[in-house]
Amino acid sequence: MIVTLLTDYGHDDDFVGVCHGVIASIAADARIIDLTHGIPRGDVRHGALTLRNALSYMPSGVHVAVVDPQVGTERRAVAARCHDGRLLVGPDNGLLSLAWEQAGGVELAVDVTRSPHRLEPVSATFHGRDVFAPVAAHLAAGAELADAGEPLDPGSLAGVELPEPRREEDGALVAHVLTVDRFGNVTLDVSHESLAGTGLTLGGEVDLETGGEGFIATYATTFADVAPGELLVYEDAYRMLAVAINRGDARNALDLTRDAELRLRPR
Repeated sequence: MIVTLLTDYGHDDDFVGVCHGVIASIAADARIIDLTHGIPRGDVRHGALTLRNALSYMPSGVHVAVVDPQVGTERRAVAARCHDGRLLVGPDNGLLSLAWEQAGGVELAVDVTRSPHRLEPVSATFHGRDVFAPVAAHLAAGAELADAGEPLDPGSLAGVELPEPRREEDGALVAHVLTVDRFGNVTLDVSHESLAGTGLTLGGEVDLETGGEGFIATYATTFADVAPGELLVYEDAYRMLAVAINRGDARNALDLTRDAELRLRPR
């Protein structure tokens, strides 16, 4: 079985390698896939969005996510089985919620804070090593989820809240910044399905307004459809509406922050 890892640990310390070692010591035949360890520090929502997007391309298995600014507090550690068979392991802070929604919801959930599978003594600051990695490894090795901890009501699990796009009376589509990648490309909260009726057409110009400033973009398929330095609106790899500058940084050019509003309207 595979075990995937997503964290905000980075690669400067030994945290990721130690988690690999714990998993390999318990489930020697498990294949470990690192989704990313570059989630911005403590950014639970960014981690939840990344996990949701990435799991669509992963085989079913055990999926561990650790973005845990409340480590060592009373927040629960959880493991859950989704209706599509995936097992999710991580802190109960909303990090797993978008993934299980996409996977059809939670079929069974347990509190693994005091799991019999955890390592002892448990560090107050490294639950990735002492709780999440060993629980995931035992599940990957065939242990029953119900034996990994105390049963939980799936309805009690924490979620993350995302902004919602809206249409205004003048026909403008009001979207919000969800995430920004390392290239400065900005993902908005507008899915492919939400584009129906907006009037945005490939090759057409788009009036874009944010922070009281107006810009003109082209609704394009990919970056090279516009000249270097020009602004484009496009569907990203996960079919979400996004804003970019060909060979540039849209976040900095438009001075965008998370949840910032953008008004889009066909020109």
